[in-house]
Amino acid sequence: MQLDSIRIHKDKTILEALQKLNDILYAGHISRLILFVVDDEHSVVGSVTDGDIRRSLLNHADLGLKTGEICNRNFVYEIDKKGFLDLKIYRDRDIKILPILDHDKKLLRIIDLEKSQAQLPLECMIMAGGRGKRLSPLTDTVPKPMLPLGDRPIIAHNIDRLISFGIEKIYISVKYLGEQIKDYFGDGSDRGISIEYIWENEPLGTAGALSLVDNFNSPYILLMNSDLFSDVDFEDLYLDIIEQNADMCVASTEYKVDVPYAVFETHERTVLDFKEKPSYVYHSNAGIYIFKKELVNRIPKNKFFDITELMEDLVKDGGKLIHNPIHGFWIDIGSPVDYKKAQEFVKHMH
Repeated sequence: MQLDSIRIHKDKTILEALQKLNDILYAGHISRLILFVVDDEHSVVGSVTDGDIRRSLLNHADLGLKTGEICNRNFVYEIDKKGFLDLKIYRDRDIKILPILDHDKKLLRIIDLEKSQAQLPLECMIMAGGRGKRLSPLTDTVPKPMLPLGDRPIIAHNIDRLISFGIEKIYISVKYLGEQIKDYFGDGSDRGISIEYIWENEPLGTAGALSLVDNFNSPYILLMNSDLFSDVDFEDLYLDIIEQNADMCVASTEYKVDVPYAVFETHERTVLDFKEKPSYVYHSNAGIYIFKKELVNRIPKNKFFDITELMEDLVKDGGKLIHNPIHGFWIDIGSPVDYKKAQEFVKHMH
C-alpha cells in the first residue's frame, strides 16, 4: 500500500483524519484503521486510531482539534535493522500494525501482523524452468507453475506464502514458456516485492541458475521448487539453520513404507528375530532449502547442476546439513494424479 495513505501531518484536524481512515476502511489493504502522525520533517511523532478520535470527541466534542494534539506518542514501533525480527513479542502484546522506522523516525513500511507470519532476512529463488512433460497435454501451452490451483496459478500460492513471511526479493528461474510467468507477475511491485527473472538458455538443473545471480544480498538464501503446494513454515526452517549453526537446512516430508509380511532379522541364515508387518518411516527431500550464501560459490557458472550435488559435496567436505520436517501439508505437483489431489485439497481450504 502507499505510505501516504496512512501518514497525516500533525496540524491536520481529526475530521481530516477521519476522512483518511474512512478511505483506508474501503480500500481494505490493512487489518486495523490507523494513521501515523508526522511533523514538518516527515518524522513520525505518534499514531492515531479511530478509537483515539472517539475518545477525543467524547472529551472535547471538537472536530477541529489537530491530530498532533490527540495522537498516541507512546506508540509501538521498530527501527529497521535489516535482520530477523521476532514478531511473537508483538503478537503477545496484541499489536496489530507495527511501523518500521529509520533512525530519523521516518516511516519506511508497516508490518500487518494479521497478514504477516514472520519477517525473514532472506532472498529466494524459485525454480520454474522445467518442461513438466508428465503433465502433458496440460503443459503443452502453459508452463507447469502457471497451471491453475483454485483461484490462481500454482506458483502464485508459493509467492503469496513467501510474502507472508516477509520475503521481499524473489528470483524466478525460467525457460519453458517463461514469458507467461513474467507477464503474470511483472516486477512484483503490485505485490509489494521485487521479482527478477533468471533466464536459462540451456537447462541448468535444480541449482545451476543460482550461479547467474550477480550478488545475493542476504547471508542465507531460500531455494524452492515452483510446483509445490505446502504450508511449510519458512521461519522454522530459518531459525533451525541459525540455531544449529548449519550450512544448509532441507525441508523434509515423511515417507512411510508398510511391509505386508513378517520381516526377519538374520545372521547368515539363522533367524534372530522377526517383526510382523512392520512400518518404516523415512524422511525425504521436499524441494525447499535454506543455505549460506557462500555455498553459491561452489556452483559452476552457467552449467547443469542439481542441488543434490551441492548437498553431497557439502557432506563429503564435513559441512553441516540438517533436515527440518514439514508438519503440515505438502504436495509435489509432478503428475496428473498429484495435480488432481492438490485441486481437491485446495477446495477445502479457507
